[in-house]
Amino acid sequence: MPRQRLTPKTAVKQPAGAKRPIVIVGVGHMGGAIARGLIVAGHGSRLILIDPKVKPADARAFRAAGAKLDHDPQVIADENPEALILAVKPQLMPYVAPTYAIAAKKAVVISIAAGTSIESLGLWLDKPRAIVRAMPNLPASIGKGISAAFATPTTTASQRKLAHTLLCAVGELVWLDGEEMLNAVTAVSGSGPAYVFLLVEALAAAAERQGLNPDIAKRLARKTIEGAGAMLAVTPTDPADLRKSVTSPGGTTEAALNVLMTDKRFETLLIEAVSAATARGFELAKTR
Repeated sequence: MPRQRLTPKTAVKQPAGAKRPIVIVGVGHMGGAIARGLIVAGHGSRLILIDPKVKPADARAFRAAGAKLDHDPQVIADENPEALILAVKPQLMPYVAPTYAIAAKKAVVISIAAGTSIESLGLWLDKPRAIVRAMPNLPASIGKGISAAFATPTTTASQRKLAHTLLCAVGELVWLDGEEMLNAVTAVSGSGPAYVFLLVEALAAAAERQGLNPDIAKRLARKTIEGAGAMLAVTPTDPADLRKSVTSPGGTTEAALNVLMTDKRFETLLIEAVSAATARGFELAKTR
C-alpha cells in the first residue's frame, strides 16, 4: 500500500510550545501513518517514537526526518511531552498505558484504540487532565483518512487545538459531542473501508459470472470503485444526484438499481451491518 512521502514542507507554522516533543507509542499501521503525516507537516524533529518492532527501512526514514526512536518508555521521563499519542492495540492498552502515567500529567493524551473508553484510560493513566479519544481509518495511511474525536471537558482549548493539528496530519477530522458516538463512527468510517473492499470483491465476482475473464473482472471492479471515489473527492454534488446522473430511464443501471433498491434491500443490509458493528463496539468497551 502506498504511503505518504516523508518530505517536510519548507514553510510550516509550528503550534505554540513547539519545543515540547510529541510522543507516539506504537508505530504500526496507524501510529506510523500519523508519524509520517506529522513529518510531512514539518514536525519530524519533535517526534519521539516508542516501539520495539519498527521495520529497519521505516526506522531509517523516521530518523532521517529528525525523529527519535526508542523501545524504552523511560526515554521520555524528562522530556515533558506536549502530546502523547497511544497507538497500540486495544488489548495491550491496560499493560502499556500505565507506563506513561507521569508523562500524561502535563500532556494531551490522544488514544486511537478502538473500544477503549476514556474511563479506562483515566484509570490506567492515573486520571490525566486532558484525554482525546479518536478513531481514524485505514486511508490515513496515505493521508486520505477521516477521523472523529471526543475530548474530555477538562481538555483546554489549546490542547484540543493541538490534538486537531496532529490528527489532521492524516486527513480530515470531525469532533463529537459525546464519547458514545465513537462506536457508530467506528462502525461507519473505521470499518467502512472493509465494506468498500468487499464491494470490489463482489462486483468482480458478479462480472465473472457474466463470462468476463477473472483478471479483467477484477480490474474493472477495482478501477470503477477508484474512479467513483475520486469523483466524490472532487465534486460537492450529492451522492444521490451523482447516482441519478448515471441512471437513464429504462436503461441498464436502472435495471440493476431496481434489484438493489427495491424494498431498500441494499440500504437495509448496510444498516444491519453498521448496527452489528456498533453493538460490538459497546460490547468491547465493557471488557476494557
